[in-house]
Amino acid sequence: MFKIKSPIRIDIPFVVGIGILVLTSVVVLRSIAPFLFPFYFFYFILGIIIFVSFLQIDFEAITYFDKFFYIGSIVLLLITLIIGNATRGAVRWIPIGALTIQSAEFARPLLLIFFAKFLTEKEVNTKRFIQALFLLALPVFLILIQPSLGVAILTVVGFLGVAVSSISSKKFLLIGAGVILLALPLVWFLLAPYQKERILTFLDPSLDPSGKGYNSLQSMITVGSGKLLGRGLGKGVQTQLSFLPERHTDFIFASVAEELGLIGAVFLLMVIFFLLLRLTTFMQNAQSPAARAYLSGLFLTLFVQTLIHVGMNMGLLPITGVPLPLVSSGGSSFLATMMGLSIALRARKQIVP
Repeated sequence: MFKIKSPIRIDIPFVVGIGILVLTSVVVLRSIAPFLFPFYFFYFILGIIIFVSFLQIDFEAITYFDKFFYIGSIVLLLITLIIGNATRGAVRWIPIGALTIQSAEFARPLLLIFFAKFLTEKEVNTKRFIQALFLLALPVFLILIQPSLGVAILTVVGFLGVAVSSISSKKFLLIGAGVILLALPLVWFLLAPYQKERILTFLDPSLDPSGKGYNSLQSMITVGSGKLLGRGLGKGVQTQLSFLPERHTDFIFASVAEELGLIGAVFLLMVIFFLLLRLTTFMQNAQSPAARAYLSGLFLTLFVQTLIHVGMNMGLLPITGVPLPLVSSGGSSFLATMMGLSIALRARKQIVP
């Protein structure tokens, strides 16, 4: 019988790393997007409450509700399509009073828990793996038609991380990769026109520097303008004069690079990769196969999320609207990440060095 609440040994370096990223987010956002405050402090406080709350629950107890998490994720995504607010042609947010939540962001950690349990509680044969792929296809489809390409990509990446950890037969991994590749043409038809334009413009943004390629070009200019030490908080030309669109969300890394310079940007990445390194330690000391699978999925999700965000800020990848974990503005993404990291602390054995 599992325990709902059990003693926990806090991993101090891990928590300190999270704290550094949150503090950096507050400082940078206050500089480049002061209009977010003081209201945005609510998300930071709520994120801390969520983090502490999930620390009180044993990982085994959390996985007990895996099927409810899957059903709840599907319901949330369906509700979004029915009553969600439409912004720039996308229906991703559910209004709750003065707040709005992006259901797809909250679905990601819940789906990680579900698939971690689903792929480890029984031996994975061909039938069970095909079932898992169908179970994955439904939420991914609902996310794509919102449309939210970035979240859909991260959802698939999380599943792959879970699968790599929990499936011993390489045959199933090859089948899964093949199915995903075959589905790519279908994904293209589900994308909104502006998302297709982003991908097509990626190869040569200079063909339309004032239109489709504007965001990418301005982001690259912003990253380079900070040089080694940066222009200083509140002194960035690209960010403060709004030449850089979405400077507090999609292009937060470019904003950091301009105002804090190469040193600040590299420091930020070092902290993120330190957290990823700690997650690999947690994987080696996981409570159970399901815990290891969850940690693997979370690790790969955060790694790819960081890679995509930095890549699109430097003009190396198409713009997909993927936030930088714990740093970009976005209440739903912040809260979901804090929840995922808190669960990660409970997924490890309490003897982690």
